[in-house]
Amino acid sequence: MDGSKLDVEVSEPEIKDKVVQQEPLRESDNSILDATSDSPREKHISIQRQLADLEKLADLSEGEFASTVSPNTDLQVGGVGFHVFLVSAFLAGKKPCPLCPEEKFKACYSHKLHRHLQNLHWKVSVEFEGYRMCICHLPCRPVKPNLIGDQTSMKMGAHYHCIICSATITRRTDMIGHIKRHVNKGETESRYIAAPAPKSSLEVLKEADTDVQVLPNYSTPQKTDSYFNPKMKLNRQLIFCALAVLAEERNPLECLDAFGATGIMGLQWAKHLGNSVKVTINDCNENSVTMIQENCHLNKMKVVMTSKEEDDCDEAMEEGEENIGTIEVTKMDANVIMHLRSFDFIHLDPFGTSVNYLDSAFRNVRNLGIVSVTSTDISSLYAKAQHVALRHYGCNIVRTEYYKELAARIVVASVARAAARCNKGIEVLLAVALEHFVLVVVRVLRGPSPADDSAKKIRYLIHCQWCEERIFQKEGNMVEENPYRQLPCDCHGSMPGKTAVELGPLWSGSLFNTGFLRRMLFEAVQHGLDEIQPLLKTLICEAECTTLKQFSIHGPTSQNKQEECGVFIKTPDTSTDYFVVHGKRKSNEMIRNATKRQKAESNAEHPAFYYNIHRHSIKGMNMPKLNKFLQYLSQAGYRVSRTHFDPMGVRTNAPLAQFKSILVKYSTPTYTGGQAEGPVQSTEDAQSGDYVQASVDDKSGNTEVTDDKSGASTLLTKDDNSNDITAAESN
Repeated sequence: MDGSKLDVEVSEPEIKDKVVQQEPLRESDNSILDATSDSPREKHISIQRQLADLEKLADLSEGEFASTVSPNTDLQVGGVGFHVFLVSAFLAGKKPCPLCPEEKFKACYSHKLHRHLQNLHWKVSVEFEGYRMCICHLPCRPVKPNLIGDQTSMKMGAHYHCIICSATITRRTDMIGHIKRHVNKGETESRYIAAPAPKSSLEVLKEADTDVQVLPNYSTPQKTDSYFNPKMKLNRQLIFCALAVLAEERNPLECLDAFGATGIMGLQWAKHLGNSVKVTINDCNENSVTMIQENCHLNKMKVVMTSKEEDDCDEAMEEGEENIGTIEVTKMDANVIMHLRSFDFIHLDPFGTSVNYLDSAFRNVRNLGIVSVTSTDISSLYAKAQHVALRHYGCNIVRTEYYKELAARIVVASVARAAARCNKGIEVLLAVALEHFVLVVVRVLRGPSPADDSAKKIRYLIHCQWCEERIFQKEGNMVEENPYRQLPCDCHGSMPGKTAVELGPLWSGSLFNTGFLRRMLFEAVQHGLDEIQPLLKTLICEAECTTLKQFSIHGPTSQNKQEECGVFIKTPDTSTDYFVVHGKRKSNEMIRNATKRQKAESNAEHPAFYYNIHRHSIKGMNMPKLNKFLQYLSQAGYRVSRTHFDPMGVRTNAPLAQFKSILVKYSTPTYTGGQAEGPVQSTEDAQSGDYVQASVDDKSGNTEVTDDKSGASTLLTKDDNSNDITAAESN
């Protein structure tokens, strides 16, 4: 045969001698390459970009083909006959399959080989970064780490070669999952020389002038080590405002982000607060720590490590760039670092419940420091998994109309118990429960007396399941003969069986501190956090239990001392407040009257829990607008405000009976002609003589409504065919 396809023609005996001489060398090479599996290597012949590249392997000579075979291929399994088979196939004008041994597929002509490669190898391949990992039938040596970490060897049939690592996997579905795990861990660099390492697929996100690199599955905590949730932006801004307020009281602060993930929160602290804070970002995952360091360098922050890598991180900044600040990055368990060091500000944001870290957080936190806790186990806190709430928080809860505030009080109660075990008390600065999280920010007060005062505010709640009236149990350890007497409602006497349940233990104290919230609003305005300002304004109104949309934006000058959280702190002077009034412009006299009213109500705690206006609406009646209803309750002499827990919730100190009475009084029937304009008379007015009588004619089905006070009557006529109701008034 012509030697156009072969560079050198050799005889079969020469090939046998050559293979026998090279077999010990290949065996030693394999052992060296297996020992250094992390080093770059030649990609396997089953990994190609196009089908034509796979067909070209069949056109190579025996020497060239042998050089393309990966060292991971054990040629001793096929023996000398494998090489003899290749050369004999070339001499006969037929082409062998480069991915199948002789006993699997004999040499054939080009058209049949093309069909074989396309159907058996190419169609069942796994694609990644433009490469196809075709199925391989060669006698390759499988490489797979076992439990000890060594490389196990065994004979295997059809398999795939991973383009990223040196693993050989038999099933296609397992190979796809194997590649996905590499991508989720950020391991997209190939260890093969011929497959150049692709650029990192990290995505850069920006929030509050802070850039962070995130993995492709950054919003799915089960698929990534560095979890980043864009929906928690309000949570991060609230914590930042709380830290900014604390930074005005003491300087500098040592603050800890115990669960850094991408490090976005600690980066925002250091970037916007500067030298007033010393930020420490911690995470126990090595991949997360690496990403935190990269994000610090991305934001031109100097990284200080507590490990041996401290010198290497100092040289990471490029020449000519100045560091904005310094951030300490640690790789420890959150409980360990909080036991070893003391901090002024600690933020806990684990995946799920945070009860496992509360004892460590209060162990070394400094006096008058702040601990913020974010709980994302909303399924248990919102009474969807009641057994989990009992297991984690030791609380018995049911689904109620005020379930979000119930969740906030559950978390505060667990925080108070953890602080009391360390002889520390707490003062709740704010408690927020939104769709995705429950955030609690407390100030720490050292000493047994504050601890006792906080422990006394943990009580049980009596909840009526018929009317949803609720009240905290009275203080004391004496057992009452009839606990139902504490409820304002009389459902137990009018309804059969047991009507109430005992929920808790819960936090019975206040959930907000008005002075702290006002200073948070000031910091939000100063740093341009526009998205958080409406929520802070709602929290201020809720803390004061008022509907006045009037907020004081303190100036940086003229500060005095006022008592907050049991201590005297410096705050701006309220006499020089600048009032932001939404709506119509108010006169100075109205502003002074409103200021007096605010000062009078500032000492009183806001009422516990709230009522949903839709839950207590009357069937067949149109409720008044929510803002109008708030005015009616305020005119009746009750404290009232809206709540961030529920957009249709009303926080008031009015009993449920009075709440329903006022709601019925100002509700109108659903049909327009059945009632003259004006509110419906309540039952209390009926007792005083202003009531409405109704007489029904059994034969015609018409209803005559007569008002005894005015003497006017309205005849309601119903048409059986059209089901329409017409009204005719007469005096």
